[in-house]
Amino acid sequence: MTKEGKETKREGTKVPKNVVFLGLTSFLNDTSSEMIKPIIPSYLRVILGVSPTLGGLIMGLVESLSSLTRVIFGRASDRAGRRKVFAIAGYSMSTVSRALLALTSSWIWFLGVRIMDSLGKGVRTAPRDALIAESGGKTGRSFGFHRMMDTMGAVVGPVIGLLLLRHLGKNPTITTYHTIFLISVIPASLAVAVIALTVREVGGERGGDRDGNGLSREAKTFLLIAGIAALGRYSYAFTLWKVQALGYSLIVGTFLYTLLNVVYASLAYPFGLYSDRIGKRPLIAVGFGVGAITALLFAVSWNLATLLIAFVAYGVFMALDDTIPRAYMTDVSPSRGTAVGAYHTVRGTLLFPASLICGVIWSSVSLPAAFVYAAAMNVIAMLTFLFLMR
Repeated sequence: MTKEGKETKREGTKVPKNVVFLGLTSFLNDTSSEMIKPIIPSYLRVILGVSPTLGGLIMGLVESLSSLTRVIFGRASDRAGRRKVFAIAGYSMSTVSRALLALTSSWIWFLGVRIMDSLGKGVRTAPRDALIAESGGKTGRSFGFHRMMDTMGAVVGPVIGLLLLRHLGKNPTITTYHTIFLISVIPASLAVAVIALTVREVGGERGGDRDGNGLSREAKTFLLIAGIAALGRYSYAFTLWKVQALGYSLIVGTFLYTLLNVVYASLAYPFGLYSDRIGKRPLIAVGFGVGAITALLFAVSWNLATLLIAFVAYGVFMALDDTIPRAYMTDVSPSRGTAVGAYHTVRGTLLFPASLICGVIWSSVSLPAAFVYAAAMNVIAMLTFLFLMR
């Protein structure tokens, strides 16, 4: 191979500098977010005293609201030909919301603050994902690297939260929770600084695709399938409530949550690389299958050993489900911001009824029955995908 050929090959295997800085931004922001994420289900149930149904409603609503705006801001960034300004605004909103979280004392105030955080995520996600796709390199590799960095924050964050819990006391009070909420503002602020100072704008043509909706027929079909799967995407809080239901402490739940993110972070980049080689469709189908198996594992878990297996499987599922579809949508549609925004909107919007349904099933039948329902929806999504996307 000539020298020029070797240089081209080496360049093709590199992660673009922009993606590296976007990964660092997500690492810092997710460190902040994940410091508080494992303790929020306990904060809702123990400190704010919400019921299982209300807890499922709150968690589903918060996680869905950001998705309602993702297609709007993804399309806005397509039309403006700018991505960075939307990403900075979104990260800034989330940073402010975490400071306000330390002032909450009722579930209504908590819901309002978390909605602000959720909307910040809605503003930034689709423009940022489009910026990743437009920064050069193969999409599987770029999204795999970004999800790896993002999830490394989900490893570091819970560890910091766990250490703070041990330092502040084994029986957390409302002051304990509020202290951790305030400390989480530090890495979130650093994330805003990194994206503002290091990431460069590489947006596509301004005002592109004004006459269409930016979605190919293939993308629209996949959105239908993603919607079916989303009805089986219970909030992460249900996995931690399963830990509590078996009598384990908040510290054990935080450890298991950290474990799933270690698995996720370890596999996201390899899965992204592999999807560039064999195509993204096979791995999407496998992801639905792993999602069904994971939900069944949570349904039948009865001790710490079985919970460990379930959380490891959940990490594998998240590495597939949170990485490959994003890259796939940017590959098959002309307007990347609109396409990835539409994917997040469909999936995230349906997360609200999915979590509510799981909460109702838990209250009226049992928590394992809720996981069985989730497994069934993943199986239906996988079969529909195999039939429609042949």
